[in-house]
Amino acid sequence: MTGKGVLVDGVALPATDADALWQRFSDWMEENRGDLAGFAKKEGFASVHPAVQGGRPVLVASKTAAQRPYAPARAAEDHEPRDRVRSGGGSPSRQPERRNPDQQGRNPGRPPGKGRK
Repeated sequence: MTGKGVLVDGVALPATDADALWQRFSDWMEENRGDLAGFAKKEGFASVHPAVQGGRPVLVASKTAAQRPYAPARAAEDHEPRDRVRSGGGSPSRQPERRNPDQQGRNPGRPPGKGRK
């Protein structure tokens, strides 16, 4: 496993240690879906949270910070409450149609230059 990182109380683990912890984390989560607290306890941490930092997956572990409930990974620098973060993900067919601000209110079936009476 490469490209994945681990921060323990803000300090990055060496790549080989990070890879090994990620493998144990993956194995644990396959067997114990969503049980971050159990994994943290097994590894000697107070908490473990998946995050994204600089575009790469990171496990953020702490020996003192409390465990939060399991949630989708988010940017480590994102401190906005989860219910306020808006996702742009999902299928393109389920995304709202993006409108050109210059064309708002126009009927796309009307020829250009023909406004309302």
